[in-house]
Amino acid sequence: MLYILYALLLFTSSPANELFDFNKKSDIQNWIIVNDDVMGGKSSGTFTLDTNGHGLFQGSISLENYGGFSSVRYRFDKKSVKGFTKIRIKLKGDGKKYQLRIKTKAKDYYSYVASFETNGAWQEVEVNLKDMYPSFRGRKLNKPNFSSDGIEEIALLIGNKKKEHFKLLLDHLKLIK
Repeated sequence: MLYILYALLLFTSSPANELFDFNKKSDIQNWIIVNDDVMGGKSSGTFTLDTNGHGLFQGSISLENYGGFSSVRYRFDKKSVKGFTKIRIKLKGDGKKYQLRIKTKAKDYYSYVASFETNGAWQEVEVNLKDMYPSFRGRKLNKPNFSSDGIEEIALLIGNKKKEHFKLLLDHLKLIK
């Protein structure tokens, strides 16, 4: 009996490097939208699974009331990043610029940020953890770049200082060496 439980655990647990793998059965209830309406803005974003099981982050950015961003975040129990140097995201964007954001502790007021461009096709974006800089409300902080051994939150944000529609499909997010 113990062997069967161990085998089930072995085959149902996620690999050490997996942050999130999207599929038709993915539970995305812990992926939360945070728009600029928290500051009075009028941008809107949604996060769902598409018919193929990809994470679909889409919406509209508005500059009304000093707005201009939409984000989706995922909090989890602390994930070790020891031995890993990058985060790889397989995605299909819309040719727009996005940010990957991580937090060492979910309660931290600031995030570590890196920007990336999408090209309209499926691509794998790799972000060096050590290049992610601390930022709060769009301002770079006078603190060192990311150097922690763990993270508790990942997020994707669009905020290009212009009115626009956006659409980003996600296949997976992984840590790589």
